[in-house]
Amino acid sequence: MRLTDISIRALKTPEKGQKIYADDAMPGFGVRLSQGGSKSFVLTYGPNRQRIKLGDVGIIKLSEAREKAKNLLAEKQLGRHNPIRAPTFKSARDAFLEAAKAKNKPRTVRDYTRLLTRYGFGEEKLDDILPHAIQHKLQGIKAPSERRHAYVALKIFFRFAYRRHFLDRNPMDRMDPPPPTKDRERVLTKEELAAVWKACTGMFGDIVKLCVLLGARRSEVAQIQWDWIKADRITFPETVTKNKRAYTIPLGHMALEILHRQVRRNDTPHLFPARKTWRGKSLFYNAWGKDKAKLDTKLSLHPWVLHDLRRTLITMWAAPPLSVPVEVRERYVNHISGSFAGVQGIYNRHQFFEEMKAAVAHWEQFLDVLLSPAPRS
Repeated sequence: MRLTDISIRALKTPEKGQKIYADDAMPGFGVRLSQGGSKSFVLTYGPNRQRIKLGDVGIIKLSEAREKAKNLLAEKQLGRHNPIRAPTFKSARDAFLEAAKAKNKPRTVRDYTRLLTRYGFGEEKLDDILPHAIQHKLQGIKAPSERRHAYVALKIFFRFAYRRHFLDRNPMDRMDPPPPTKDRERVLTKEELAAVWKACTGMFGDIVKLCVLLGARRSEVAQIQWDWIKADRITFPETVTKNKRAYTIPLGHMALEILHRQVRRNDTPHLFPARKTWRGKSLFYNAWGKDKAKLDTKLSLHPWVLHDLRRTLITMWAAPPLSVPVEVRERYVNHISGSFAGVQGIYNRHQFFEEMKAAVAHWEQFLDVLLSPAPRS
C-alpha cells in the first residue's frame, strides 16, 4: 500500500508482537504497530536489514517521516550515514544512576530514579527518542513543579548520555524549560494548624507533628535516627540537610514525647522505618502521597503541603506573642542566608542554643493553648 494519513489510521493492531506495514512508494519505509496499539515510522535498509525508528505516529507527521527516510537513504548511498549503535534508554539510565551515586546525595539519586522511571522511556534506543516525544511526555505532567523537576532530570540525563558518546546529538539542546513555578506563600492559620494536629494519627501523624514542632523539612524528619537524639537536643547531620550543613536544635517536652514513643527495632536505626510493602527501595518512611491524601480526607482546608508547616513556624515565631529574634529563627531552621550570610556567617559562631531553647518552650506553650479545648461558657 501507499501510506497515507487515512490508511495509517485504518491499520489493524496485531494480536501479539509487532507488524510492519511497508510503503510501496519508498523501499524500506513503513509503519510499525505493536500489540499495545503504539505506531511508529521506521526505515529498514542495508544488507543486514538494519531498522531504525524515525518517530511516533502522531508526534511527527507522515511527510516529515518520509522526508527523513529519504535523507537517510541518500546519505547511506553517499557513504555518509554511519549511525552510533546507541544503547537503550533503560540501560543508559542505569549507567547514569550508578555514576550519580558517586557525586550526589542519596536523596538526589532517589529523585533521579523516580523521575527518569516515571517520565522517561524503556527499551527505546536513545537515538530513536526525538524531541517531540520528550515534549509530549513533559506536556502530559499536570503539576507545574513536577513537570519542571522532570525536565531538569531528563536534561541532565541526556547531557550525560551525549558526553558518554551514547548519542551523537542531544535531543534537548534547543528545548525551552517549562515556566518557573511561583514561590509558595501558604501559611496555615492558627485554626488550620490545630485542625491538622488533631487529625494526625499513626506514624505519619507523628512525622507531621514533628514538622510542626521542629520546623524541619519532611525529609529530615523522616530520616531521624536514634543516635541523633541526645537528652534534650537533636542533631541533623550534613548528609540529610539541603545546604549540607549539620545543625543541632533543642527539643521540648512535646517533641520528646513523640520521639520516645516510637518503637526501637534492632533491624533499623531509623525511628520511622520504611514499610515492607514499599518494594524495599528505602530504609526510612517514604509513603508521602498516600498518607497525605488520607489526612486531607479528614480536613477541609485550602490546598497545602507539608513544607507549608515550616513556613508557618517561621512566620508565627516572627509575630507576637512569640516575637522570636530573626537570628534565632534562622539558626533554628538552619538558614545560612539572611542574618548569617557573608562575613556575619563566617565570624559569628554563636549557636544561640539557649535562645532557641527558650523559643521552643514558648512555641510549645503556644501550641498547648491552641490545642486545648475551648472553655465552656
